[in-house]
Amino acid sequence: MNAAPHPRPALPSRRSLLGGLLAGAALAAAPALATPAHATARPAATPAPPGSPTATRPLLIGTYTSAEGGGTGIGTATYDTATGAITPGPVITGVENPSYLALHPSGGTVYAVAEQDAGAVTAVALAPDGTYEVLGTRPTGGSGPTHLSVHPSGRWLLSANYSSGSVAVHPIAADGSLGERTDLVTHSSPPPGPGQNGPHAHQIVTAPDGGHVLAVDLGTDTVYTYRLDESAGTLTEVSRAAPAPGSGPRHLTFHPGGRFAYLACELDNTTVVCAYDPDSGTLTPGVGQSTGSGTGYPAQLVVTGDGSYAYLANRGPNSLTRYAVEDAGAALRLLDTVPVGGDWPRQLALSPDSSLLFAANQRSSTVTAFRIGSDGSLTPAGDPLPAPVAVCVLPLP
Repeated sequence: MNAAPHPRPALPSRRSLLGGLLAGAALAAAPALATPAHATARPAATPAPPGSPTATRPLLIGTYTSAEGGGTGIGTATYDTATGAITPGPVITGVENPSYLALHPSGGTVYAVAEQDAGAVTAVALAPDGTYEVLGTRPTGGSGPTHLSVHPSGRWLLSANYSSGSVAVHPIAADGSLGERTDLVTHSSPPPGPGQNGPHAHQIVTAPDGGHVLAVDLGTDTVYTYRLDESAGTLTEVSRAAPAPGSGPRHLTFHPGGRFAYLACELDNTTVVCAYDPDSGTLTPGVGQSTGSGTGYPAQLVVTGDGSYAYLANRGPNSLTRYAVEDAGAALRLLDTVPVGGDWPRQLALSPDSSLLFAANQRSSTVTAFRIGSDGSLTPAGDPLPAPVAVCVLPLP
């Protein structure tokens, strides 16, 4: 696709999958798993000695391997759990355009999208000794996958194809490898939103109830709810939610209580609190509210594990919006915005204990870290880590 799917100034060129950022990066179609890559060292985490308050944990970094100045695979690093300081490590090679990463619940396998015209997903086994093995790659059946997630059962990988506006399901074997795709659903209706040229599935995530899967489509201004058949790996639509026309919903994050979710809308620069019914899978969006950032393009929102605070990445202003979560998740109160310390923060991630916040800054090719205070405050932690075209960061347990 040569034209951007929605007009806006200075958008990242990843939207133009056939020319520019990802030109010439398509994987060869592969009906079977690719040949496993030779195991290569990655940094192993070190546990804290008895009585010590600190330890180092692994951090994985997604990139575009075909972008100018991009990486050569999945970046690795370690971070200090007390200070947030990040130390770079080697690269997991044999993975094309790994722009989004997700960890299996067992912690033994990481999955990466191959964001390119011939979309694909790749499985990489992670060993406790710091070695890895690329288990193989499967086509998603669509183009430009931007997001993937693992169903809580650990048996299904879900992926969203942005450029073709579809979502896919792959089975996960006992060793973490991927089987042939079991379903592919294209968002053929409703018609594209204002300024859009078609559906653009940007995210797919399982609700806390485990029985419903929600797909966020920026092109149709719709969040689709599906029921996943856990025996067959197929999706059945059960509900649709429609935020404001032209809002461009990009990313949905659930409150830990499971009754509310927060929608980051890229095109109208708002955050929307949504009520969620776990019995029916129905999502009910409220009215969009300010990101506090002026003109910008919201990317991703994360919520602390205790459900007390939410943080939003704002591309353009290069800031982080802080919200206090109130009324058991039913409301977000804007606190302030703070500089992210990089350019074009595309993705955020919390450490497993929600004590640290990491931001992947695409245009500055850096990862920045912040300590989270008991009052939700953000304090820069250590120096920014140079990371080629950093577009995703994944702290491991």
